[in-house]
Amino acid sequence: MIMPRSADQLLLPVKPHFIALTLLGAMLLEMLPLGRHPSSPDLLALVLVFWNVHQPRRVGVGLAFSFGLVMDVHQAALLGQHALAYTLLSYLAITVHRRVLWFSLPAQALHVLPVFLAAHALSLLARLAAGGMFPGWWLVAAPLLEALLWPVAVLLLLAPQRRAPDPDQNRPL
Repeated sequence: MIMPRSADQLLLPVKPHFIALTLLGAMLLEMLPLGRHPSSPDLLALVLVFWNVHQPRRVGVGLAFSFGLVMDVHQAALLGQHALAYTLLSYLAITVHRRVLWFSLPAQALHVLPVFLAAHALSLLARLAAGGMFPGWWLVAAPLLEALLWPVAVLLLLAPQRRAPDPDQNRPL
C-alpha cells in the first residue's frame, strides 16, 4: 500500500473509547450555555468530520444523524435541522476522506471548507423553509472558523495515536 505523503510516521490504531470520548466531549461543549452567536464554530461538526475522514468505518452517517437529533432537541431547533446537516456533513466527509489525507494540514483545511459550507447552508435553508429568520451574514464566519480549527483538531485528536507502542533501538519503525 502506498502511504500518503502527509504521513510522517505510522499511527497506532485508535481506541473506540477515545472516539466516543471526543464526540461526547464535543457535544457537551456545544451544549454549554454560552449563548449562540451565528459565527461560533460547531465543534461537534468539526469532530464528526475529523473522525469521518480518519475512521470512516467507525463513525458514519448514522452516528452523525443521532448526534444531530440530540442537538436539535437540546437547542429547540426544527427537529431534523441539525440531523440533516450532520448527515450531509458526514456523507461528504466520507466521500472525500481518501483524498483529504494526501494533503498537508492547510490544504486539508481547504478541502473540508466546502463540506462545512454545505452543512451550514443546508441548515440555514431548513431554518428558512420552516419560517425562521435569517441570522445575518455572520453565519458565513462559522464554516471559515471550523476550517481554520481543522489543523488544531488534527494535531489534538491524532496525538494519542502518534506515541510509540514500544520504543526499541533495534526496531526500524
